[in-house]
Amino acid sequence: MPSKSRGRNRAHRRKHRKMDSGGSSGEGELELSGEVAAGDTELLLNMTKEKPTKASRRPPSEPPQDGEGVWSITIQVFIPFLVAGLGMVGAGLVLDVVQHWPVFRVVSEVFILVPALLGLKGNLEMTLASRLSTHANLGHMDSPKEQWSMIIGNLSLIQCQAIVVGFLASLAAMVMGWVPEGKFNLDHGLLLCASSLVTASLASFVLGLVMVAVIVCSRHCNINPDNVATPIAASLGDLTTLALLSWISSLLFDAIGNDRWLAPLIIFGGIFLTPVWAWVASRNPYTREVLSSGWVPVISAMVISSVGGLILDFTVANFKGIAVFQPVINGVGGNLVAVQASRISTALHKDGKIGKLPLYESGICMNPWSAFCKPGGHARTARVLLLMVVPGHLIFSYTISYLQAGHTTLTPIFVVIYLIAALLQLSSFQVVLLLYIAHIMIYWMWVRKIDPDNSAIPYLTALGDLLGTGLLALAFKVLYVIGDRDSDVGD
Repeated sequence: MPSKSRGRNRAHRRKHRKMDSGGSSGEGELELSGEVAAGDTELLLNMTKEKPTKASRRPPSEPPQDGEGVWSITIQVFIPFLVAGLGMVGAGLVLDVVQHWPVFRVVSEVFILVPALLGLKGNLEMTLASRLSTHANLGHMDSPKEQWSMIIGNLSLIQCQAIVVGFLASLAAMVMGWVPEGKFNLDHGLLLCASSLVTASLASFVLGLVMVAVIVCSRHCNINPDNVATPIAASLGDLTTLALLSWISSLLFDAIGNDRWLAPLIIFGGIFLTPVWAWVASRNPYTREVLSSGWVPVISAMVISSVGGLILDFTVANFKGIAVFQPVINGVGGNLVAVQASRISTALHKDGKIGKLPLYESGICMNPWSAFCKPGGHARTARVLLLMVVPGHLIFSYTISYLQAGHTTLTPIFVVIYLIAALLQLSSFQVVLLLYIAHIMIYWMWVRKIDPDNSAIPYLTALGDLLGTGLLALAFKVLYVIGDRDSDVGD
């Protein structure tokens, strides 16, 4: 009967109060009889339940603490960011030299390939870094068997994507370069296609191996790979890709008269290997879904970057000095927004289930004040990234000047105009557009069950390329108009 059970419970509670107050009881009092044991089980569980921890008392609107302080984030991001910037400076120096090579003067459409192929670091390598960083932070790469499975599957996937994107980038360069002028040259078309295929494939393979090594080492050194992997991908990506493109296109240009079979052989080899890499990736559980769903962002980003390449092709013809600065101003925005995108994506994978936002997030859209001025969380990271913009650009631009590279002297007017362009890109356009769009885009993708690790970074880096090239061209035009016309700005 319920009344009897309540009576037994009250008797047992009196017994416990007596024992807690120091009263003595016989051993028989400590034994629970079979009669009362069943009725007291729930009571004893409630009495011994753990007190709520600080984490469990956290209100649903407050994001979980990641344990990283401002200085920790700054150090982990700024050092790779500087290394990446020096890599971009190196790419700018290479572009400044090779723009005078015969292949770049005769086949000027190669300039259209430059942002599209440099954008592969955002389309493929940075996406690979973001994807593997999430797996590493979730502990999925702690097992050697899983680790090797991820490595093989992801390297096969980016080889397949690199060959396809390289082929499409060469077609875009032909269309954008030749259709307005109504001309077509078969030898130049084969050169563009073969150069793009080989550059994309080799660069993606080398950088993919580097990304795997960086993420595995970061995991063993207790460093968040989200902070270091994407900038390091950028540091090597620009220089490696541009050097390969220049070297291979020059070799194929020299072979046009004697070895015309070389370019078609490379193209057929790439077409033959594509289904092989796709088959390997399709049999891997970690890359099967990306193989089928990851094409739209990669190809869309390639088209956006190619528009930036069209701007570069037009601007280099008028302002030779732009070449050395183009990889720098493009890369800074892409590198910083990629770090933020990777961190937001990892947080969503940790705290929520795809298709549903965590409890501490109120919705997809938020006002810019919340995105950049809230204490802690992703707003804190955004502020840290923004503080790196001006010091980074000053270091990189004066490094170029110290090396006496380019056609542009760092006059005070140039420094001011260049920094205004950089600040427009990152402190207004990039803050309001790239970093802010990153937040909205990633949450939008998450709610629609699209993994942002595979889709967000290509769009964001491609937008950074387009904005950076357009604003840099505008900066050089302003310099020319206001009279800063040394051999520097417009030859």
